Amino acid sequence: MGGPGDPPEGAPEGGPAGGEDEYRSVVFDESFVRAARLQEYSAQERMADHAPAVRRRPPLHRGLPRQALILVVLIAVAFATAIYMGVRHPYSAPQARRAVEPLRTTVVPLAPTGEVPGAIDAENLYAHSPAAPYDVGAEGIPLPAARSTAHFSDSQVVTALTTAKDYIVRSSLYPEVLTGRDVHPVRSLIDADQLDQFDQSFDHPSADGRHAPTGWLIRLDPSRARLADDRIRVRGDLQATESDSGTLEVTADHTFVYALRRTGAARNAPVSLFTVRRELTFRFTRDDLRIHQVQLVTSFVQAGPLSCAEDSASYLRPLVAGQKARSGGPAGTNPYETDSPTALCGTMAAGAQPTV
Repeated sequence: MGGPGDPPEGAPEGGPAGGEDEYRSVVFDESFVRAARLQEYSAQERMADHAPAVRRRPPLHRGLPRQALILVVLIAVAFATAIYMGVRHPYSAPQARRAVEPLRTTVVPLAPTGEVPGAIDAENLYAHSPAAPYDVGAEGIPLPAARSTAHFSDSQVVTALTTAKDYIVRSSLYPEVLTGRDVHPVRSLIDADQLDQFDQSFDHPSADGRHAPTGWLIRLDPSRARLADDRIRVRGDLQATESDSGTLEVTADHTFVYALRRTGAARNAPVSLFTVRRELTFRFTRDDLRIHQVQLVTSFVQAGPLSCAEDSASYLRPLVAGQKARSGGPAGTNPYETDSPTALCGTMAAGAQPTV
């Protein structure tokens, strides 16, 4: 019999022997293979004692992945928010743009009853006139407390008031505007739909209530007078109201007092005071507020001392110290022409002049 490690039919011929016994554990002949007992593990045994032959596939998810579901929820929330803001936000409902009205102007010259008083010192004249308590320059145009309206916020009301003040400052206090050298500082603030009327007023001035340059700004005839003191005295106020859901309206009422000296006169020549009261109505749409422009709707101007007989539509032609008003009234008014504005003229009260 063979040993416990021999094949069932004995050692094969030519098999390894002697020093080659160490290889007998890995060398098998045909009879050994046939005699070997094969054992196949069951499925349960393989699952218990061996790793699975293949990787288990994750179960298929029915419906949308989690990330897609979250994205859908976010889109729905954003859409609902947009609808809510569209209903609640004051800018939501698009308003039909209100037609821009042309400016309507009225210029009333005030004629003195006697000789225009004057003095060498402008400060002395101011101190002895109704303008004594007035502020200097833009400080005389304070902004009121701004309050929101039904359709406009506090900041929008402030913007309307600030833009109106900027227009008043440029059109009443800028030396280059007052002397007729430049109109651009004022023109740049005018709504685009009023620019044609503005340009026609300066290209072809007319006292027709629509095209008077002195309705847009204060312009002194440089051939008559010049500023003797650039510390112009001012007093007045601004008020803002909502005229409709898409329009803010600002009314301004200010009095300006200028110290003037006759053009070409020496520096020690007498100085006189020239007074202009301006009542302006501005209109602002949301577009105007966004780009800081104004619609100037009405302009009512009273100025003196002036001569009623002279044209005040193109330039204000002040009477200076020692001068008197020319005889004659304003240009005639034709009642048969419906488009003809009424020619107006007033008398400057003695109390409006400085006492010297």
